[in-house]
Amino acid sequence: MSTSTIGVGRAKTPLVYLMGTAYVIAGVLHFLVPELYVQIVPPQLPWPTGLVYLSGVAEIALGIGVMVPRTRRIAAWGLVALLLAVFPANVYMAMSGVVIQGAPGPIADPSTLGRWGRLPLQVVLIAWAWWYTPPEPTA
Repeated sequence: MSTSTIGVGRAKTPLVYLMGTAYVIAGVLHFLVPELYVQIVPPQLPWPTGLVYLSGVAEIALGIGVMVPRTRRIAAWGLVALLLAVFPANVYMAMSGVVIQGAPGPIADPSTLGRWGRLPLQVVLIAWAWWYTPPEPTA
């Protein structure tokens, strides 16, 4: 095992808490400012506000779940599924040039690069969650 692999392995535990906390915060924001999230729900999908609340609940539950060793693996799989489920919203935002009314400047109207940059970022987030899906080695 190389020293770089050992370093990455050491970072795995603190990074799961960073990831979990980020999802909990994002999920809470779905309830505090749902109108911002509703604007990026593709118009073909029904009940945008309900979908925003549902994804907020999922982010909170999965964010907490990934921080608990006993539920980490299933929660990580849930995050992978959630990220795949919300991917169409990022595609819609990129392709439609959505301007999020009420959001701060660069978030409300990101550059074209920023809009399209969200798509590969989603792949990074999926890979990050995927990192926690293998079964933990038994002692």
